[in-house]
Order: sequence, then C-alpha cells, then structure tokens
Amino acid sequence: MRKTIKGQDGKLRCRWCDAAPEFPDYHDTEWGFPVSDDRRLFEKLCLESFQSGLSWRTILTKRENFRAAFHHFDFNKIARFTKRDINRLLKDEGIVRHRGKIEAVINNAQRMQELIKREGSLATFIWRYEPDKKQLAKPQTVSTSAESIALSKELKKQGWKFVGPTTVYAFMQAMGLINDHVEGCVIRLKVERARKKFKRPKFK
Repeated sequence: MRKTIKGQDGKLRCRWCDAAPEFPDYHDTEWGFPVSDDRRLFEKLCLESFQSGLSWRTILTKRENFRAAFHHFDFNKIARFTKRDINRLLKDEGIVRHRGKIEAVINNAQRMQELIKREGSLATFIWRYEPDKKQLAKPQTVSTSAESIALSKELKKQGWKFVGPTTVYAFMQAMGLINDHVEGCVIRLKVERARKKFKRPKFK
C-alpha cells in the first residue's frame, strides 16, 4: 500500500491525513514540528493519555472542549483541582469522561510542578530523549522506540500516569522529537527545516 496520498493541492502527504476531515490541517501545521513550549508539551501529553484506547480523531475533535475544561492546560491551576472539579469534568459531555484519565491529568500536573523545580522546564527534560537520527526506524513503521520506552519509564518513576511507551512515542512524533512524515510527503522537508532551526533547550 502506498504511504502517501495526493492532497487537494496535488501534493503528496502521509496517507493517514486523508482518514478524517480534521487531519490535513493538523498534519500540515502541527504534527512533527518541534515544540519547546511547556504548556503545549503538557497539553499533548494529557491529550495522548486521553487517547489511550481511542482514536486521535475523537480527541482532536474535542480538543477545544478539553482546553476549556482544563483551563487551557495551565498545570498550576490543574494541580489545585479538587473532587468538585473531578465531578464537574465527569459531567462534561464535551470531553472523554474517564475518571482514571481525568485523575491522571491532575496527578501529572502536580508531577509537572515537581519536575520544573528540578529541571527548570518540561522541555529541558523531554528533549533530552531526542533520538539519534541514525538510529531511527523508517517513518511510521513502529509504535515505540528505545527512547520512548526510556522516557516512559522515567516519567512513571517520577509518578506520572497514563504515559506508556506507545503514548510517549505518539507524543514524540507529534512534538517533533522525530520527523515521522514519510518520504515523499510535502511536509517532511518543512519539518526537517524547522528541526534544523529549532533551538533545543539546554540541559543543566
């Protein structure tokens, strides 16, 4: 099966972006472009955890609802959520009403605060796990990697929840730690250029 599909502009793109009307814009403007903003990184980790067992389209179509429900993923505000907030979220039909995942986001916001005190930022910590390009598998052929397994293990050690290796790998694909656009995709080169210009956070 071909890994690319021709878009409305006649240019080739990753085949998956043709699976839903919401995907092309997400594929062209977000997926794979490197991110160092802590709020965006935290949001994506949370949304990927909500996706566990579901489709990304389900989460993407509800993303604005999630942002409204979770104060645009301001982790300092989420860290103060109480049982009243959990009950409010469980009644919110605009999001995925899964108690375990909702509680995980609150827990992870608290772990985020602890991590920032140690590392300075989530970005500094996350980008430490950027894979060596020479070690990467062919685009979109694997669902985990040595780095996603290592990052998942360390996050769990720190007390984070719903951050398994597959979830973390999807996060790494989306946030630009790897360029997983297939060969021939018109966006692959744009992502590669963005990654070359990207200033990686400096480690302590």
